Amino acid sequence: MTDVLAATTLPTATDAAPGSAHTVDTHIATPLTDARAQLAEAIGLLGYETGLHQMLATPRRELTVAVPLRLDSGESRLYVGHRVQHNFSRGPAKGGLRYAPNVNLDEVRALAMWMTWKCALLDVPYGGAKGGLAIDPREHSMAELERVTRRYTSEILPIIGPERDIPAPDIGTDEQTMAWIMDTYSVNSGYTVPGIVTGKPISLGGSQGRASATSRGVTHIALAALRHAGLDPARSTAAVQGFGKVGADAARFLSEAGVTVTAVSDQYGAVLNVAGLDIEALTDHVRATGTVVGFAGAEALDGAELLIQDVDLLVPAAVEGVLHDGNAPDVLASVIVEGANGPTTPAADRILRERGVLVVPDILANAGGVIVSYFEWVQANQAYWWRADEVESRLEERMLSAWQHVLGYAQARGLSLRTAATALAVERVAEAHRLRGLYP
Repeated sequence: MTDVLAATTLPTATDAAPGSAHTVDTHIATPLTDARAQLAEAIGLLGYETGLHQMLATPRRELTVAVPLRLDSGESRLYVGHRVQHNFSRGPAKGGLRYAPNVNLDEVRALAMWMTWKCALLDVPYGGAKGGLAIDPREHSMAELERVTRRYTSEILPIIGPERDIPAPDIGTDEQTMAWIMDTYSVNSGYTVPGIVTGKPISLGGSQGRASATSRGVTHIALAALRHAGLDPARSTAAVQGFGKVGADAARFLSEAGVTVTAVSDQYGAVLNVAGLDIEALTDHVRATGTVVGFAGAEALDGAELLIQDVDLLVPAAVEGVLHDGNAPDVLASVIVEGANGPTTPAADRILRERGVLVVPDILANAGGVIVSYFEWVQANQAYWWRADEVESRLEERMLSAWQHVLGYAQARGLSLRTAATALAVERVAEAHRLRGLYP
């Protein structure tokens, strides 16, 4: 376990400025270089000194663990896991846990940093964290996933807790994963601790509305952004990249709001119906086959082509870096609402802004999950549960309030929504640093 304060080479504010000769080439960029470039731009805008920049750019604590797994066959394998806690200044660390074969420490660092800004922007009393295990869950049985989850939890046990760091589901994990983490932590504590995770089953203290919270938040912001752009949602079209935890429900909620969803994709391919996809039938098809490919109510589409479809709204809801300088000039959507974390590189951001495309950043657009995770944590601590309509109305209020705040900040200063959102969040975290002081 390392507790680091400032032992890294950081980009300067000028390096991240639009048009800078030192801007990172998107072909070699990573989520971490993107996250640091966004921070550097905000630091330059706010005029903060180098020492504070270093503290905000560097995780407070990182833990990398070896996670052995006994397979059902009796063989053993070893996987590498991480937990990064980026900031504690505004409260305990909070962030998801992803299982994916390409998980690496730099990716987890970037996601933890974005989580810090997301919590601050939505005024949730958390700092950012993230966890990951470099494993492909599709290659393992439920019994193997339970064993590897419990072992990973045991390895990171010293740094997590309801007042320290609260994991949640992410790519490759779900409410069952959270149940295993909760049980492992509780067994080691000697009593049940429902507040150790969020996104757990309702029967174990989960919150109504948590499973679809990120998608609902994306939808609230997408509808507000369309109206801001002068588009009537009932006459608008949309394409959704990713038909998983976020994208599937976002497509459903958009369709229910009157938006015509014409294209969706997953890791295997994409489908298109210019008259509008039947999202309910598509969902049934995915449940039966595991993919959108082959859906009878649409024609096949190359996955990369989805991002440049002629639609009003594009929702990238899959992975990082899918919009870059190679495809940003061809994007036809007027509004982009980021359902995924970091789907747009800094170079793509500049291109899209020059072209007049409204990009709503991830730390605002997909913050519904952390808001309802916060609600779940509050309910667990009080042992008092809210109704679904209470959760959803409070979610909508928080999302639209943040939208108006970011929009007003951006318009008053002539900034993009991403720069405005990051600057607002960084300002709040920096203020917490200032008020708490530096110990000793």
